[in-house]
Amino acid sequence: MGAASTATMTAGEFCDWVVREHLDGRAYELVRGEVSEVPPPTRLHGLCCWLVIKVLTEYVGRRGAGHLLTNDAGILVEENPDTLRGADVILFLRNPAPQDFAGQYVTDVPDLVVEIVSPSDRKKDINLRVNQYLDRGIPLVWLIDPDDRLVTVCRPRAFPKALDATEELTGSDVLPDFACPVRVLFPPTPTP
Repeated sequence: MGAASTATMTAGEFCDWVVREHLDGRAYELVRGEVSEVPPPTRLHGLCCWLVIKVLTEYVGRRGAGHLLTNDAGILVEENPDTLRGADVILFLRNPAPQDFAGQYVTDVPDLVVEIVSPSDRKKDINLRVNQYLDRGIPLVWLIDPDDRLVTVCRPRAFPKALDATEELTGSDVLPDFACPVRVLFPPTPTP
């Protein structure tokens, strides 16, 4: 990473750095002004992202409004020093406007952020990430753990609620009329 890791950057400087550097397929986030490499996602991670996107795309289609961002779209969660996270899935209940595409990263507050837990994720780092989303004002965060087949629903000023594959996930008061079985967010379990 060289000099980039020794100096504090703003979110804009970080985005310019990512464009300039030859990153050899590696991914980075900006955490409190410092560049942080993130491991590549696993195949299971990618499959769970697709399953979430599929369910949320169907939901947006039924509503006739909304849009999704995927593929680690950058979202600003802290400022001075800046933290720019690469969220797995971001949902806005409103349709996109032309000005939404003017910037390099998301600065407005989405209705939902979904994070898929990777085997390399440390609990401390996951908790920090979720708290940054909630502190930014995001009203709903789903933390999906493919290994344990759990979805943890996180809301501001509320205890997280873990749901297993036998339960139903709802949008609470944030995503009107959203509900799906938790099991559809995970690949089928192999039969013996």
